[in-house]
Amino acid sequence: MTTLEEGQLRWTPSQAFRDGSRIAHFMRWLENERGLAFADYAALWQWSVTDLEAFWDAIRAYFDLRFDTPAERVLGSAQMPGARWFEGARLNYVQQVFRHAGSGAARERTAIRYAGESIAVTDLSWDALEQQVASLAHALRGMGVARGDRVAGYLPNIAATVVAFLATTSLGAIWSGCAPDMGQVAVSDRFRQIEPKVLIAVDGYRYGGKAYDRAPVLADLAAALPSLTDLVLVPGEHTDALAAPDAIPLPANVRRHAWQAVLAHRVPLAIESVPFDHPLWIVYSSGTTGMPKPIVHGHGGIVIEQLKLMAFHNNLGPDDVFHWYSSSGWIMWNAQIAGLLLGSTIALYDGNPAWPDAGVLWRFVDAARVTAFGAGAAFFTAGMKAGIEPVRVADLSRLRALGSTGSPLEPDLDRYRRRCRRPQPVQFHEPDTARR
Repeated sequence: MTTLEEGQLRWTPSQAFRDGSRIAHFMRWLENERGLAFADYAALWQWSVTDLEAFWDAIRAYFDLRFDTPAERVLGSAQMPGARWFEGARLNYVQQVFRHAGSGAARERTAIRYAGESIAVTDLSWDALEQQVASLAHALRGMGVARGDRVAGYLPNIAATVVAFLATTSLGAIWSGCAPDMGQVAVSDRFRQIEPKVLIAVDGYRYGGKAYDRAPVLADLAAALPSLTDLVLVPGEHTDALAAPDAIPLPANVRRHAWQAVLAHRVPLAIESVPFDHPLWIVYSSGTTGMPKPIVHGHGGIVIEQLKLMAFHNNLGPDDVFHWYSSSGWIMWNAQIAGLLLGSTIALYDGNPAWPDAGVLWRFVDAARVTAFGAGAAFFTAGMKAGIEPVRVADLSRLRALGSTGSPLEPDLDRYRRRCRRPQPVQFHEPDTARR
């Protein structure tokens, strides 16, 4: 058996793979469109960190990032903190997503593919996604939500969470989410700081084969958030049908709405154009050294960075099905939905990755026809120690890339990776400051 050592190079892409990659396509585009030729990746990287304005303007042009109002300059101030990018430009994250919806039959392509412990793999088309987003945005507008207001989600990793995020941000309002496995104190510590006007939440969820009722937590949250005016209740996977919204006691000033009701009104999607640096979402530090610290990310910065990250470093495109196993309370949820910015299908799984056994995610990768799959390093380590042979539990013939994040990979996992049809390894690290 070969001994593996840390730092040992185990794989390098073939020339054919390199030439067909999206980053190689970008290098050819730079030469043809900008007259910039780079001998290799190292030279490209050096340019990217030396001529910041030229690099980021090239990213904008390459991805055809459309501004409703053009930028006056690429970099107005380089002072840190406080650098100002693409001053004067206006756009919206949601515009970049739905430019991929297409027209006619193309709108029936799958935007979101999702499953849960008791939910079979289900597809949501681009047309249906846009309609749900438009309907919810219309309802939120009727609740008084406007640009700059905060909308909070207490939701699992389901399609409705993506709908809620897109509807919120289409209005220029600011999204922030927590997973329903978080308790009332942890959630209120976060949400009280941002003063949400609307809470969109499930009344329960399922994990590891067990049902968890969250109705009491929702009642406590509503009482702990004096800024709250409306609660939208989403059906939880723990129930076959949504209980009556009146079952959860709420303060007299908080109105309640059922998810089905807010989606019932069909309207066209209207998107609010916002400044490049307008807040998109609020994430949080871990809270291990005190109260969780809110971290604000803006529309333009997230769009342009995630386009670069997902296309060049994950090699994603419109033909991919992208799944990164994540709780909705982890920053990788925000990264996974970035697949929509490139027209990829995103595949969501809500549930315990080790129930009913450690092969459940591999079977989901098969059933959802996933081409790029990522998870925390602990998932791969647990599967290896449990003796799971991925190719014996699922058909992984479509899988071309694996990704890992959250902690370093053990050297022995290289052999485990090679049992997964030897897709190219993609390492995608998540900085500690980006945790929820």
